[in-house]
Amino acid sequence: MSLKDKAVSGILWSLWQQFSGKLIGFCISIFLARLLEPAQFGLIAMLSLFIAVGNSLLDSGLTASLVRTQNADQRDLSTIFYFNLAGSTTLYTMLYLAAPLIADFYNQPLLRAVVRVYGSIFIINAFFGVQSTLLIKELKFKKQTNIQIPAAISGGVLGIVLAKMGYGVWSLVWMYLFTAFLSTVLHWYFSSWRPALIFDRQRFKNHFRFGYKITLSGILDTIYQNLYLIIIGKYFSASQLGFYSRADSVSQLPVGNISAAINKVTYPMFAQISNDLVQLKAVYKKLMQQVLFWNAPTLIVLCVVAEPLFHFLLTDKWLPAVPYFKILCISGIMYPLHSYNLNVLKVLGKSSLFLKLEIVKKILSVAGILLFIPFGIYGLLYFQLFFNFVAYYINSFYSGKLIFYPVKEQIEDILPILMLAGCIGIACYVIDLFLVSIFTPDLLRIAAITALYTFFYYVFSVLIKLPAVGDFKQLILKR
Repeated sequence: MSLKDKAVSGILWSLWQQFSGKLIGFCISIFLARLLEPAQFGLIAMLSLFIAVGNSLLDSGLTASLVRTQNADQRDLSTIFYFNLAGSTTLYTMLYLAAPLIADFYNQPLLRAVVRVYGSIFIINAFFGVQSTLLIKELKFKKQTNIQIPAAISGGVLGIVLAKMGYGVWSLVWMYLFTAFLSTVLHWYFSSWRPALIFDRQRFKNHFRFGYKITLSGILDTIYQNLYLIIIGKYFSASQLGFYSRADSVSQLPVGNISAAINKVTYPMFAQISNDLVQLKAVYKKLMQQVLFWNAPTLIVLCVVAEPLFHFLLTDKWLPAVPYFKILCISGIMYPLHSYNLNVLKVLGKSSLFLKLEIVKKILSVAGILLFIPFGIYGLLYFQLFFNFVAYYINSFYSGKLIFYPVKEQIEDILPILMLAGCIGIACYVIDLFLVSIFTPDLLRIAAITALYTFFYYVFSVLIKLPAVGDFKQLILKR
């Protein structure tokens, strides 16, 4: 199978894996949102940073090094498996001991017990990290789909049953833990790899030498991504944090899935052509345009139909999350492109530059956040929107230099897509404001605006001959 066919097949299965799993999770979260209160979701959101940092410590660096290693063998795999297992146990112990401090920080006594139970997810996840990495390295996303969907459904059913029985925040805790446990069981069932009693110090040093910089970068990014949750949880109510968390999770359905799905494919694919900068640039350019072609209109449509969408799916008690959701959607338009720029740095072995850029961006970001805290949640959200474009410029400037694809050229390639998606979004917003919202109920209003936007977006994309349209037909429809 050619690189092109592998890429297309991988992207399709990766997208299906991401969207099917997340769509199932989203549907389950709708049921849970109707059964639970925003404050109960806020309690779980308060722990997001600690869980995410732990996962970054376990996953970001050494597994990325495995993907990058052309001929990883049993010594590599077993060494990283045992390191992950020991590391996860250490992390859980630290989190267990820190539970009272976390509860005091947020002034939420219940968090003490929640942290100590929920934190065990570190150890559970460590048992399938290598198996998952091998599936990604070999672009076997069909198997990952067969793992993710049953685990998500089973965990979700348990969460809904416990919520109906009145378990409150614990229904979320046990849902996540049970989902992780099933993922572990299924990864071991579908993967033929088993760890041997081997720990090679030299192999560990080789992977660690590359991976620790990626790990530190991942931790910095994770802290930044969850910094808003910490600040809102500390300075505002648990309910407001619940509204923000729900708005963020809904906006991440398209943003996070498109980014994560294609990122899984692009990193190993870029690694295969890292010695051919001309081909690397060409592949990067097509992927960038293709992703933005789908991501931008999806998020703008969600902005337009945000109010009826939240009213229909989550009921009136979640309507305060709508303004947050709109800002987060606009902020997420450029988000997938960050990953591709950073993947270029990783496959070219520029982990030091990768880390330096992350440090610079996070220093600038934290300074901005501290400056905008007095303006409340909206001040933080508008700064997040602004800085997302700044971060894209920083990332693309350095990766562009390496593959001879400067920022100016990148912007020229994506600007027509952004302008088209934005103009049609404004037109649909006006139509919805003056016509649709007056005459139709929520579901018909959502369907009408979505259909109208899709029609005009496709027609004008063809009329102005956006390259992404031709690339899609060539890559997908004429395989």
